[in-house]
Amino acid sequence: MPCPGALRTLPEAGSRGNTRHDGALSNHAQAARAPALRKLPTMSGAFLNRIETAVPPHDVHRTFVAYAGARLADARRQTLLRRMTERAQIEHRWSVLRPAESPETSAADAEGFYTPSRFPSTAQRMQRYEREAGNLVVRALDKFGDQLEPATVTHLLVASCTGHYAPGLDLEIVERCGLPRSVERTMLGFMGCHAGLAALRLARHIVRSEPDARVLVVCLELCTLHLQDTDELDELLSFALWGDGCAAAMVSGRPAGLALQRFHTLIAPAQQELVTWRIEDSGFAMFLSPRLPAAVTGMLRLQVRDILGNAPPGAITHWAVHPGGRSILDGARGALDLAPEALAHSRAVLADYGNMSSATVLFVLERVMGTARRGERGCALAFGPGLSAESALFEAA
Repeated sequence: MPCPGALRTLPEAGSRGNTRHDGALSNHAQAARAPALRKLPTMSGAFLNRIETAVPPHDVHRTFVAYAGARLADARRQTLLRRMTERAQIEHRWSVLRPAESPETSAADAEGFYTPSRFPSTAQRMQRYEREAGNLVVRALDKFGDQLEPATVTHLLVASCTGHYAPGLDLEIVERCGLPRSVERTMLGFMGCHAGLAALRLARHIVRSEPDARVLVVCLELCTLHLQDTDELDELLSFALWGDGCAAAMVSGRPAGLALQRFHTLIAPAQQELVTWRIEDSGFAMFLSPRLPAAVTGMLRLQVRDILGNAPPGAITHWAVHPGGRSILDGARGALDLAPEALAHSRAVLADYGNMSSATVLFVLERVMGTARRGERGCALAFGPGLSAESALFEAA
């Protein structure tokens, strides 16, 4: 069978067979002299073989919540903040910043990074990001031990939306972890909380087109570097939500772990302002609308057939929903008509780490990999600016 799209020489009027009057070789003769075509690779499967995670050493949750409460002048709003943070069901969050001993009257952290009226500029926050990011990535990659052979890594995908510098984190990983200098690098920046699934989607495409590829995916976020100097209740609640974390994953054609079967992208119309993430003079300003949980619920109800490839939710054994907050998980459970225990892994990650943006859904998938049995199917979901969502269907290998 000829290659699709190949040009074919038609015989001119008056010619006999495939021999042309202009002296050109016949089609048969041309084929005999042409170099042999390289055999195209057969499309193969892609597997999420392993995930390793790491967080900084400082648990800042209680300190940051106390600091936020101290910024509120009246007792009514302080009580409201306390109730809302308790309902958030977050118990721990981790930061590269060491918490202050008495945040009620001074800075939120021991170094004075967050001192009232003297919060850091964007440049100062980026300097701290550059100083800390690579260290946390190395902590995650060290957990692979002998299972990570740097010389065999062919592709490196790095997702982050909390810092920028160049030469960037991708090159730092190459140098510090001994990856080949020929490794193909891709940075996924500023995509928000669903960037982890977008990175896995790209890794799957690479492995399916290059069966011998070994793709290292790194999601690194230092969200606590972007708290804002404010006394507004809605903005202070961010002190009770965001945490720092890193997740590293290996995707290859080796049939172990989770088989990545199908990805799907959703963009909700006319919902662009529900989630925004903008660079300002004093860091990156995140806005989450109070209407976001309802919008996520409505989007899932309308698109569940597309997300699951027409399979019923009951066909899914394992759910890895990005825990953007308790209300997001509650909305997803209701929209998909799931049992209360279906999102146990997502709720546990929220309690232990808070929202770590792109890395968070991989923390959930790490727990799924520890419990999934061969043949069981799963679905991962994450949400981001747009309002947009990424989903992935997988099966335990």
